Amino acid sequence: MLRSSKYHFHFILLGISLLVAFVLNLSLGSVSIPFIQVLKAFFGSGAEKESWNYILLNYRLPKSVTAIVSGAGLSISGLMMQTLFRNPLAGPYVLGISSGAGLGVAIVILGAGTVGGLLGIWLSSPWSLVLASGMGSFLVLLAVMAVSYKVKDTMAILIIGLMFGTFSTAVVSVLSYFSDAEQLQQYVFWSFGSLGNLSWNQVGILTLCFFIGLILCIATGKSLNTLLLGENYARSMGLHIKKTTVMIILSTSILAGVVTAFAGPIAFIGLAVPHLVRQVFHTSDHFVLIPAVLITGSLLMLLCDTVAQMPFSTYTLPINAITSIVGAPVVIWLLVRKKKLFF
Repeated sequence: MLRSSKYHFHFILLGISLLVAFVLNLSLGSVSIPFIQVLKAFFGSGAEKESWNYILLNYRLPKSVTAIVSGAGLSISGLMMQTLFRNPLAGPYVLGISSGAGLGVAIVILGAGTVGGLLGIWLSSPWSLVLASGMGSFLVLLAVMAVSYKVKDTMAILIIGLMFGTFSTAVVSVLSYFSDAEQLQQYVFWSFGSLGNLSWNQVGILTLCFFIGLILCIATGKSLNTLLLGENYARSMGLHIKKTTVMIILSTSILAGVVTAFAGPIAFIGLAVPHLVRQVFHTSDHFVLIPAVLITGSLLMLLCDTVAQMPFSTYTLPINAITSIVGAPVVIWLLVRKKKLFF
């Protein structure tokens, strides 16, 4: 009962922190909007200035929702990968999903400059990068799942996923070699990651896919707990290892793939957040870790986005740079402490 009440306190504290970070993210930016005006825009008759209403409803709110969904999706993906492979350095992109998405985007960016007519117009459309990234992630997912049916050892699946990622990166390097400076610049900007510039339709699709992946994750909660004790023990408990592995990979691919498709490859959130949560909650129970990681990932992404948009300045830093600056010291700290990571 004491431990349960302790978890309740942590969840309440995380919830309040998430709400505060959400309001800060809406208020701060190149144009500072008072907190009371934010409340009026959403719960009252509207902000005093029409420009504030437009900024909040059409730019900052979609960006904040994207940050929440992206942070939660990547963090949950990282948690599942670390448990499946029993590797504290496994992340949501360990299966090559990000590299596959990058390959799809590289092909589109290169093709946009060389293909004419209607196909060239389509390749230049805002949806082209999203569809290409999603298709690249999906193809890598199919390849990894096909291999998972043939291979029994989960560590072999991990290595094969890394090889898929290496192959995709190599092809991107070849395409980059034959690209001009403008195309390379466009691809580099995509690789920086971005939470803004999404329409409400795109945010809706992102959120829908996130909930599908989350439902699959929750359905594997008991299996994830069992896997912590080793595959042999899990088999003795009646767990279908292959079926569970496929479901975990599918859930991770949906969550990480859709985030990469809409926001680009965002580093370290999926790697660092599960470790932070374990250190705070001191448990390996996934029915506690999953909601805790979800909230913490959303909170951290909102804070990183608030820093990236450089309040009171017209500059916006790449979100990937900020998450790496936050995530890398966390991983180093964990390795230096050498504290048990529940694996």
